[in-house]
Order: sequence, then structure tokens, then C-alpha cells
Amino acid sequence: MAQLTPLQQLAEQHRVGITFKGWDGTPQTVGDETLVAVLTALGVPCSTDDDVAASLRAAERAPWLRTLPPAVVVRDGDPTTVPVTVPAGSLPSIRIVLEDGTERPVPVGFAQKRDVDGKSVSRFTVEVPLDLPLGWHTLVVTNGSTETRCALVVTPRKLTTADRLSRTWGLMAQLYSVRSRSSWGIGDLADLARLAEISAGKGAGFVLINPLHAAQPKPPVEASPYLPTTRRFFNPIYLRVENVVEFGNLPAAQADTVRDLAAAFRAANENVDVIDRDPSYAAKLQALELVFAVPRQPEREDAFRRFRSEAGPGLENFALWSALAETLPEGAAEWSDPEFLEAQHAELASRIDFHAWLQWLCDEQLEAVQRAATDAGMNLGIMHDLAVGVHPAGADAWTLSGVLASGISVGAPPDMFNQQGQDWAQPPWHPERLAESGYAAYRDMLRTILRHAGGIRIDHILGLFRLWWIPQGSMPGDGAYVYYDHEALIGILALEAERAGAVVVGEDLGVFEPGVQEYLAERGVLGTSILWFEYDDEEPRPAEQYRTACLTTVTTHDLPPSAGYLAGRHVELREQLGLLGRPVEEEKAADRQAQERVLSRVRTTTGATPATVQETVETMHTFIAQTPSVLLGVALTDAVGEERTQNQPGTTSEQYPNWQVPLAGPDGVVLVEDLPGLARFDELVRALQR
Repeated sequence: MAQLTPLQQLAEQHRVGITFKGWDGTPQTVGDETLVAVLTALGVPCSTDDDVAASLRAAERAPWLRTLPPAVVVRDGDPTTVPVTVPAGSLPSIRIVLEDGTERPVPVGFAQKRDVDGKSVSRFTVEVPLDLPLGWHTLVVTNGSTETRCALVVTPRKLTTADRLSRTWGLMAQLYSVRSRSSWGIGDLADLARLAEISAGKGAGFVLINPLHAAQPKPPVEASPYLPTTRRFFNPIYLRVENVVEFGNLPAAQADTVRDLAAAFRAANENVDVIDRDPSYAAKLQALELVFAVPRQPEREDAFRRFRSEAGPGLENFALWSALAETLPEGAAEWSDPEFLEAQHAELASRIDFHAWLQWLCDEQLEAVQRAATDAGMNLGIMHDLAVGVHPAGADAWTLSGVLASGISVGAPPDMFNQQGQDWAQPPWHPERLAESGYAAYRDMLRTILRHAGGIRIDHILGLFRLWWIPQGSMPGDGAYVYYDHEALIGILALEAERAGAVVVGEDLGVFEPGVQEYLAERGVLGTSILWFEYDDEEPRPAEQYRTACLTTVTTHDLPPSAGYLAGRHVELREQLGLLGRPVEEEKAADRQAQERVLSRVRTTTGATPATVQETVETMHTFIAQTPSVLLGVALTDAVGEERTQNQPGTTSEQYPNWQVPLAGPDGVVLVEDLPGLARFDELVRALQR
């Protein structure tokens, strides 16, 4: 193997991959230009040879120049030592402040001495007590008049929520597409509650929905639920206005105004072509502002104040951003002007209150949805989805800029379905700064999502191990993997899910390193299997060899529904959009061959000989029901016979109406009220039970 260059050595010091394996298994080397851009985004000087040499020396000295590591995340019961570095001759006092405020002293052991930059320092090795409770503690080092702290997080050895699961199936739905006759042109939380009740009546144990993260505070809004402004707070577009308590106290004229606004969207609920979020959201905001002006009863006001207090500065900062974003242009200099922002905080107090109030309403209605689901008999209820990242000009990018990297976006290298790679236009966590912050933003995000959830799906969970960083201005293929402290990120995820009693499903698809799936299973995180992608030794995997600790499905939202996939709609669409890397006839032939290999396995296993597309879809669901997987997912689009894909990765809304396709079947729009008596739905459920 060739000797590494100093730049490559520096990249490895900072956990930047210098090589990667392409989707076809071919080793690839990351170019120097990419390495320089990625290291620069990490705050590592490397523009010249002298910079690289100085940064290499700094990386070697760095652990000896800090008193404590940025953060310490341990598994419950695992022996762990923490280095504590102080000036030579010092004898520090060390204690742990537990989450409940109690303190425990920690004995100091022997010291190792070293000279760093002409100064002599001593490094003590401190053992973390094995009997610490799970939770968020603080390690405190006092040396003379200096006190240094870092987060000490004790996480479960294994998340136990999945251990209590009985085998169940559930629907996978894009909430915006699931409308009723009472919707405002877009599916909402009342529709979700009804969907949960209907599917529970057919035996479902959960409903997995798209991310409900907040978008822009006013129209126009981003259609993709995977490009939100924040991942911590929710999108008020999903509120059912008529279910807000204060709606009942509106003066008659204003109540009529709200009803008229809702009535205007009854025709939109029947639109089969595209969902137009902007008019719906504008009308809801108009109605919600009327409701906001209604005085709240004392107990309601107290509940709002408690919610706001518990959410803390994170909610206040998000509400401030929302109020500013209503009028302040993206990229304006005022966003970074402290004096302007301080003045606006007072001037926009009422709008800040309004946006905080919207989040309280979201919390109330989400709680009601989860309660409706479990009351209907679901053992999990609602499973939320966590997007990979956030909009580069959104709330999180502004309020959490200290723990996000700039000059970089996240994406994916070329693969068999996106042969040009993908750029998701999202700033990634900065690994070191996130740790230095004690992972607070990551924790708070998880807590909010898990607050009223029976489960959470982590989109691209491989991103907790490594993310494909693309320098701004570069093509998606010209990136590099940056590696994260997965032990910390997965551990914190397990801790928060354990406390919430929620199951975690990781989307562990795509190119990943050996051992990742085994590690996730060891930590109690369920995996994801999709029928079309499950292979073993280049042959479709037999049903009995699927993973048990897994959510197994026939399709995913990044593919057409099963009827469309069988018809080759994904190839036709990619050809139309110029996303193919080879002639379309070659792609079609390869796709037909790949489909037939899987379908042959399905027919052999089930003993069925389906004669129609619908029968084939049902037989594929019979196949996944013969796997040992503890969770089975049924796309709502399959249940109604839809062919159109919800999302074509690697495209913009100008190319394809991603995340704007309403729920429909062969006979037109399907509303929530249509589902109980839909024969196609019942047949698919029976196919799971064969």
C-alpha cells in the first residue's frame, strides 16, 4: 500500500475517509481538493504544506491541552476511564453531579507526566463508577480556582423496547396525501387519528408517517418533509383548526369565517393531480390567528406556560426565527446583527408568542393522535420519522450554527438508482462541536419527536456512523465520508427511546461498512429490509433468512408503489429526467431481469401463481409475512392501488412533483372515509395473514 501523504494523514486524524467503496464495489480515492475543503469545514487549517504540518502537530498535542474530553458517553455497566489533564504538580478534585442534582466524589489515580509546548502537564486516569444510573450527568474537575465540566451520559447497553414487541404489521403513509372530506386540501392530524383507528380495526399495530418537522413559517413552503427548517419542532400545517379548544369560543362571525375557509378546500380534497400546500397553509394561518386572539381559560394559559417553560430556549429561539422569517429575507445581513435582533425580539413579542402557541397546539394534537391509536388497540401507535438534516437557511441552521458545519452539504455518492449521486443540500452536524456542546441539540430533538410516539424511524441511520460530505460547488460524487462517534449518537438515541418507551427502526439501506447492522442489532435498534433489495450471495434472500429484528416491507417512498414498480415506472421516470447512466433499453432489460429473480423467489416460497398485477402485489405481501421480521410495513399506496411515486431522489420540484402526490387509486382520489370499505385494502390485509 502506498504511503499516505501528509494531507491524507491529517484527514485520517480528523476521521475523514481518504478512500471509499463505490456502489459497484470499486475502490475510489478521495481527491486532495475535496480533502482540503472538508478539513476546512471542520476548522482544520490545511491550505498549504506548512498548514498541514502544523495541523498534524496540533492534532497530536490536542488531547494533552484539554482538561477533559468534549463529552463522555458510556454504556451502562461498561468499565470506562476518562483522562483528566492538569498542570504538573496539581492534584485536582473530581466529582460527578448526577441528573437529580446529587453529587458523588471520584477518586484520583496515578498521573502520567509529559511536556507539551514547553509546559509540564499531568494526566490522571479516572474510572467512571459502574453503578451510575442511566441519564445525563456532569463530570466536574476542580483544580485550584479553575473548574472544568463535561457531559457524562450513561446509556443503556441495549434498548429494550423491541424485546417486548409481538409481531405486528402497520401502514406506511405520507400524511399530507391522506385527506378526508373535512381536510383543508392536505392531510392533517385529525386525519391521522382516523387513519390509525381504521387500520387498527383491520389489525394494524402502528402507522409510520413521513417526518412532521416544521417548514417555513408562511407560504411558500418547502414540499419535502426531508428538507425541514428544524427537526425539533413540528409543522403547523398539519393542525386541524376546528379541534383547537379555543375555536369553540370564537365569536359567531369569526367562527363562520373559519368554516368558510375550510369549505373552500373541499374541492381541493378531490384533486387527484397535485397537493398545493401554500393556499392551504395560508388559510390555516389566517384561521389560527383568529383563534389565537381568543382569551384562554386560566388552566389553558397555565398549560401553555408550562409547555413553553419545559421546551426552554430552544422553543423561544425557533419562535423568534419564525417571526423574523415572516419578513426578513433569507441571507439578509440583519440575521447576524445582535443589536437588530435584540430590538426585534421586543418588537415581535406577539408573533413570537403566536409561533410558540402553534407548537403547543401541535403537541396537544399529537398527544391526542397517539392516544386515539393506542385506544383503538395499536401496540405501538404512531411511528415518527427523523429526517437526515435541515434546510441550509432554516431555523436550525441559524439557531444551531455553532454545532453545524458550514460550506458543506450532505448527500450520497453515486449508486445503482442515482448514478450521478445525490446532494441533499443540508448542513451536517460538526462532530467535534456537537460533542463539546454535550450533544444537547441532538438530545432535545429526540425528546421532542419521541414525546408522543410509539416508535421512531431514523432515515439513513448510517449517517450516525458516517456522512457523505460534499463541498459547496462540487458534484455529488466529489465528496468524502466524515466519521462520527456512533457509540455516542446511537447510545443517546437508545437512552431517549428507552425513557420514552419507543421502538427505534433504522433505515440501514445502501452502502455501509461491515458490522454496522450487527452493531445496531446489539444496541436494540431494528433494521430495515425491502423485498427488492434483499440479496444473499447475489440471489434473492429466502424468506426464512430475513432478519427478525427488522421492519420488512415490499417497497419504500423512494420507489413507485408496487403496482408502478412492476410496470417499470421508475425506469421510465428516470429516463425522462436524464438520470440514467446507460441506455434506457439496457436499464429496462436489467430491471425486468432483476424483478423476475425476486418474483421467482416469491412464487416459489408462497406457492402462488398470480395472474394480475394486484394478485402479484398481494403475493409479495404474503411473502414478507413468511419472514420472521417482527414488524411488517404495508404502504398505504399499495393498499389503494396507486402507481405514482411520492419522491424521485435526485430531482427538484420543477422536474417532478415530489411529496405533492395525493392518495389515489385506479378509480381516482381515495379519502380517509373510503378506506374502511375498500376491498383492495382488505385483500392486502388478508394476504398478510395467509
